Amino acid sequence: MENLIIPRHVGFIMDGNGRWAKQRNKPRNFGHKKGAENVEKVVSACFKSGIEVVSLYAFSTENWGRPKDEVDKIMDLLYKFLIKYEKTLIKNEIRLIVSGNKPELSKVLFELIEKVENSTKAFKKVLNIAINYGGKQEILHAVNRLLKDGKSAVTEEEFESYLYTKGLPPIDLIVRTSGEQRTSNFFIWQSAYAELYFTDALWPDFNEQELESALSWYAQRNRRFGKI
Repeated sequence: MENLIIPRHVGFIMDGNGRWAKQRNKPRNFGHKKGAENVEKVVSACFKSGIEVVSLYAFSTENWGRPKDEVDKIMDLLYKFLIKYEKTLIKNEIRLIVSGNKPELSKVLFELIEKVENSTKAFKKVLNIAINYGGKQEILHAVNRLLKDGKSAVTEEEFESYLYTKGLPPIDLIVRTSGEQRTSNFFIWQSAYAELYFTDALWPDFNEQELESALSWYAQRNRRFGKI
């Protein structure tokens, strides 16, 4: 990927775990497990390519509507992932940020998130994981905080300081796997001018070659931001 224009911030809508499992006559939770195992490989390849911030859509506010057993398994996977991945984050100097309504999560998961965020807060590279997150919910959360603070009018910069992603650059590129072509309430404000890349690869199959294809496609885009 030498001489390519590399995006600063890439967001992944990690779709297709359930379909990947179904193709193999396995339960959906098997697909979620394989998808979680793929996260570390993809994130590592992103930072190796020069990307500064990686955002992952792990669990949306709408996902609570799934069967309880599936939700419980996903939460358990998230907990085990953070337990296992904390040492890797520290070793590779990657900061963890979790975007979403964290207090609604279980006490043990919430406390673990707080612990890992604190232990990695000094690092420059960022892994931002969206858990119990929705773009509309985030904007409402920010507005309600602004009102509580007595604000009646704000600038874009001030509004952004009330978002979960305070201090992070806007998303340059969104990659969605599994062939679906929508953004599903994913960082609405932050991705206002993001390039959208859709691939038929299911998330457990998304690899370094798939990432290179996405970055090569991005490098060919003419990003005008509304100008000529």
